[in-house]
Amino acid sequence: MDKSNQRKLVRTLGIGYVIIFVVANIIGSGVYKKIAPMASELHSSAWILIAWIVGGIITLFGALCNAEVAGLLADTGGDFVYFKKIYNRFFAFLYGWSLFTVIQTATISSLAYVFAQSLNSIIAIPDVFQSLQHFTIGGVFYPFQDFGVKAVAIILILILTYLNISGLKSGAMVSKVILLLVGTGLFLIVVFGLRSEASLFGRDTGVSGPVSATISVSSFYTAMLAAFWAYQGWVSVGFIGGEVKNPTRNIPRGIVLGVFIVIFVYLLVNLTYLSLLSIPQLVGIHNAGNQIAAVEAVRTFWGSNGVLFISLLILVTTLGCTNASILTGARPYYAMAREKLFFPGVSHLNKTNVPSTSLLWQGIWASVLVLSGTFDQLTDMIIFAVFIFYGATALGVIILRRRIPDVTRPYKVWGYPVVPVIFILFCIGLFINTIITRPREAAIGMILILSGIPVYLFLKKKYPKSEG
Repeated sequence: MDKSNQRKLVRTLGIGYVIIFVVANIIGSGVYKKIAPMASELHSSAWILIAWIVGGIITLFGALCNAEVAGLLADTGGDFVYFKKIYNRFFAFLYGWSLFTVIQTATISSLAYVFAQSLNSIIAIPDVFQSLQHFTIGGVFYPFQDFGVKAVAIILILILTYLNISGLKSGAMVSKVILLLVGTGLFLIVVFGLRSEASLFGRDTGVSGPVSATISVSSFYTAMLAAFWAYQGWVSVGFIGGEVKNPTRNIPRGIVLGVFIVIFVYLLVNLTYLSLLSIPQLVGIHNAGNQIAAVEAVRTFWGSNGVLFISLLILVTTLGCTNASILTGARPYYAMAREKLFFPGVSHLNKTNVPSTSLLWQGIWASVLVLSGTFDQLTDMIIFAVFIFYGATALGVIILRRRIPDVTRPYKVWGYPVVPVIFILFCIGLFINTIITRPREAAIGMILILSGIPVYLFLKKKYPKSEG
């Protein structure tokens, strides 16, 4: 018998590491880049800050809902496990398949790509395959554009995948060290940035006052796609539930505390950006396509040395978030394979009790996704797809309250049933608005999600006895 099938995941992570994973999975490229597209939609400092606050509150509502479900059902696989118990195997499979095809792997791809872009701003990466720059697949994907940068992103994904295959603790320690460096860097930006003489609302030139009267619900929702990308990743800690000590207590606490920390950090950092850059400048940065708001903000008070500093900080941040996303992301596929809802070899654990095959598959597909789409296209597609399942988790809170009302819950959602209902309605609104304003990203996301249906039917036919 294959000894790898007899091995079990080991519970080695305490509350400190849970909080680290939550924060490390969230703070990535969004804190540096996403204020520019938000400015392009809202044209107001006040509305931008409101969007960050609302995004944080909605994210917290979703985290609170997830925390109650995690407190009841915490295990390796996160929401895949929850959906199987709340709904059925088919819906759980669609979630896991969506993680693999778009949500988690595209997140890894996006972060690795920003890492490579930041490295390119410090050390010029030679461009290769220039003769194939205009090669296209269906007029949508241009895999050889900026291939030198893309190659570096792929190399990063494969190196971090190898590191995490070597063991959970080694991957967790990398996240801990990187998060400390990122926190220090963001603190320095806030301290030195807010010491400048620029005022927050005095720089809203080009709009009619600090709060523009022309903001529509649709533009606010569209701007929030950017905010939600910056907040994306908190749910990933549930994927490692089988490796957390006392998971029904530590996972809910870690999620809530981690999200609170990130909301506070984001408000401070974006307040700093808005004190240094006017709205027209931020819109110009967005329109340029190859500029990063954080870089231009730091340039105003530290010049060329500041550009080097912020580029290194973005490099370190995206490295940490990519590593955390790789570490946590492979666990659901492992859990699915054990349930005969993914390809059997993915359930393999290596000698260090890590799902090495799952990590490898994830790394390969994430590398393929690097070759497709722009950064903003990928992130909008991710948010569209993931909020379908975030809403399903919040609905699960209501279902479980009615189905098993007397079961002891280590954590209960504050403000029930108002908080879950508000979050569900917001998810529906985001879903509809994205179809209207970003039809291409919504269509690609739905195609990738629904492509799991024939795979599920194949697995169901191959393993009929596993149904139940």
